[in-house]
Amino acid sequence: MKIMPLTKLRAGEKGIVLEIIGGRGVANRLGSLGIIPGKTITKISAMMMNGPVVIQVGSTQLAIGYGMAGKVIVQKKESI
Repeated sequence: MKIMPLTKLRAGEKGIVLEIIGGRGVANRLGSLGIIPGKTITKISAMMMNGPVVIQVGSTQLAIGYGMAGKVIVQKKESI
């Protein structure tokens, strides 16, 4: 079981959101995007030099800032 920030996942890897580190504002913002504890997300890609991180939540793809992505703690899902 690997627990890490979303920024540490590689492109194409999936993780289950365990917690959001930050205040109510960060949790509300990410929650409005569908990033809540228990949800499975897939990292699609990340830009060089701490740029935006593109993820997929359900059938929706979105980009979030590197700093915000670092506040999302995930458990990496192992491939079967």
